[in-house]
Amino acid sequence: MMARRKKTDENEDLGRWLLTYADLITLLLAFFIVMYSMSQIDAKKFGKMSRALSGALKGGSLAIKRGEDIGMAPGKGVMEIGHLMSIGRMIEEKINKPGDDKPISTEMSERGLVIHIVESALFRQGSADLEAKAKSVLEIVSSHLDGIDNHIRVEGHTDDIPINTIKYPSNWELSSARATEVVRYFIENKIVAPGEISALGYGEYRPIKPNNSIENRAQNRRVDIVILTMEMTRAEPASALYNP
Repeated sequence: MMARRKKTDENEDLGRWLLTYADLITLLLAFFIVMYSMSQIDAKKFGKMSRALSGALKGGSLAIKRGEDIGMAPGKGVMEIGHLMSIGRMIEEKINKPGDDKPISTEMSERGLVIHIVESALFRQGSADLEAKAKSVLEIVSSHLDGIDNHIRVEGHTDDIPINTIKYPSNWELSSARATEVVRYFIENKIVAPGEISALGYGEYRPIKPNNSIENRAQNRRVDIVILTMEMTRAEPASALYNP
């Protein structure tokens, strides 16, 4: 009787060891994927990535209770970050051409993958009507959004030069209209379901560069497409009354 119990205990110890080893290997694989994806990211983006990676590691631990998994799977948060960064790199490679001004850039933040698209790639200055050339940019972005479950947040931004027209009394209205126009494109082309996407307008109050030169203002006039992490997605409000 004692010998049988000892053998059972040894099997349980071996099982625990194998689970720990598998968890470690998964994390190491995810780490190398992330490091490869970061090979061309500057120091500023590295800092943001480090904070995002730290949060993923904290939220990606594995808890076991006699055959029942509790919480996230091993390294799941890290793998998701690696996947989002891979999407960002593929989008940049397909849209940005060597030697030309880069209309798009991507970065990882604590929220998820942020895709910056400059105004000139989508709109005329002071307008919220998508230009014909915008369709090709959005088609490439759309090809990488199809099939993902993450919430998409589209954010409109302007520079600090005031606008005052009948249609857009301030930069708030212009930035909101631009974000909404991109959301409409994704919904009408059945890329994202209406309940899985949202639009925000920030006016001139979320610049990425100081508004002290023509070049910097051009970078601030942009639309950001944010692919939220699944952790952030779960925090998004949902309505039980919405039935797509």
